[in-house]
Amino acid sequence: MKNVYLDNAATTQIRKGVIERMQKALTDYYGNPSSTYSYGRTSKTAIESARKTIAKTLKAHPSEIIFTSGGTEADNMILKSAVRDLGVKTIITSRIEHHAVLHTTQDLAKEYNIALKYVDLDENGTPQLPHLEQLMQEDDTKKLVSLMHVNNEIGNLLPIGEVAEMCKANSTLFHSDTVQSIGHYALDVTKVPIDFMAASAHKFHGPKGVGFAFVRKNSGLKPLISGGGQERGLRAGTESVHNIVGLEEAFQLAYENLDKERAYVEGLKKYFMEGITEVIPDVVFNGLSGSLEESTYTLVNVGLPISDDKTKMLLFNLDMKGIACSKGSACQSGSDAGSHVLNQLQKGEGSKKTSLRFSFSTYNTTEELDYTITVLKQLIGA
Repeated sequence: MKNVYLDNAATTQIRKGVIERMQKALTDYYGNPSSTYSYGRTSKTAIESARKTIAKTLKAHPSEIIFTSGGTEADNMILKSAVRDLGVKTIITSRIEHHAVLHTTQDLAKEYNIALKYVDLDENGTPQLPHLEQLMQEDDTKKLVSLMHVNNEIGNLLPIGEVAEMCKANSTLFHSDTVQSIGHYALDVTKVPIDFMAASAHKFHGPKGVGFAFVRKNSGLKPLISGGGQERGLRAGTESVHNIVGLEEAFQLAYENLDKERAYVEGLKKYFMEGITEVIPDVVFNGLSGSLEESTYTLVNVGLPISDDKTKMLLFNLDMKGIACSKGSACQSGSDAGSHVLNQLQKGEGSKKTSLRFSFSTYNTTEELDYTITVLKQLIGA
């Protein structure tokens, strides 16, 4: 039995170089970064180095990078502070966002009585930009658009530059959950007039429990967590120095190796799609995940022709064979709500199938994919 990890959209294997940097930080950078003596200054220097590294790659100003515990905190900080501090009265989003955005915006609508509007999606889950612009122009309230760059379940790519320009033209703030794209796609905030972004280190071979928010300079945001002046006064609490150092190393390595690793992982996705289609001809690809142009190169979401009695045990049986992936299925019964993303898609064929998400990284091999496809064929009886 092989051990095959194909759930890299959930989290990734940490790079060896990242671990080494973090070990050094844990050993040498133990001073409180808010202290003024040398131990503290050493820790503070490590944090500011990480901030500058990220800012340089994104073409941002270092003051626009705010370290957080991850993408969820960054999304919450941005969305809640925008309503509380910036006078946002209308949030426009989609029904296939990550729950860090969906649940947060729903809570804001209840607590602050803001208008919450959803952009229309086509049958593949693609936001309809003419409708998005229409929603921006419906009234004179201050608005914020929140749409993710890469969908974490079906991999659809948002034309982030086009949406940013549309928001700018309509005096609307733009926030994007870029958790699935930072570390996998080059972003230049001097060319994309985006106001806010969220990122998480463990999605690009860094440590868990650390990420960052990009907050455009002079945004007016105030802290969500109070109690200290850390992170330019926007996020109180002693910084997790070793995690931030690990984030910097993972970020740096991701972009240094971006072209090479993207070509390799894209090849894995193509290989997997061709292989599974040959062995299981009735397979479908949910959303745009079967596209190498309109979907991220890191994942594919497949609908499998499998009988109901085998569906419930599918993930368990895959795990017993050493294969890790994730399940997302359209609602098949009143007691199983399934994936909120797939439930929004209107493709009838895919909705009748059991869906699995396979997500790839540079640590995967074609031999692992061959094994996975063989096991799938055996389990579904194709």
